[in-house]
Amino acid sequence: MVLLKRRIIRTTISVLLRLVANIRVEGWDKLKAVKGRAIVASNHLGRLDAGLALMLMNRDDVILVVAEKYRDYPFFRWMVKQLDLLWLERFEVDLGTLKEVLRRLAKGGILMIAPEGTRSTTEALLEGKPGVAYIAAKSGAPVIPAAVFGSEDRAVRASFKRLRRPKITIRVGEPFIVPTLPKQARDVFLRKQTEEIMAQIAALLPSAYHGVYAEHPRVVELLSSKGLL
Repeated sequence: MVLLKRRIIRTTISVLLRLVANIRVEGWDKLKAVKGRAIVASNHLGRLDAGLALMLMNRDDVILVVAEKYRDYPFFRWMVKQLDLLWLERFEVDLGTLKEVLRRLAKGGILMIAPEGTRSTTEALLEGKPGVAYIAAKSGAPVIPAAVFGSEDRAVRASFKRLRRPKITIRVGEPFIVPTLPKQARDVFLRKQTEEIMAQIAALLPSAYHGVYAEHPRVVELLSSKGLL
């Protein structure tokens, strides 16, 4: 009964999003092919992004974390409870949530998360935080980079004011494995792996969204290998 309720909520969210927005997904087959544990790492532009994550994955074991600030809103408290999502304390080391994420990944779940840790107020990539790289290295789950654009709050509001459906594009990249977490020089390791994750995301985005990674050599390398430079 609980799973049925969650599926109904997810289906409702998907239908509503399709009604209010023109959503194009490139590489959806890469997500459908994932049967076990995985980490989908994406940029974060707007409030619709969480709903888009639920729309993309037709699975009962999706792992989503929600910022603690949304506890003040009854609707979000209800959604977290109904969909068995996780609260995240962003301004402290939230070991409880981290352990639960790793536990769910070990059971074969799929984590949908933004390495930036928050919505981008610049509408372009912010510097990635090391949490996702740590989870990937600790769990051994493959990282699937994804990019979304057109979902920024300003653009969505502008489309609605013109009585138009906002055009949102989601691109899914190729999965890759983050090496096992070393016992020494972990800060250096996590910084390097975080840059790799963010570069993979950047390479899926139009250049206007590259933000702090606009001139990063790894982004240039990835775009060159795709013949985009």
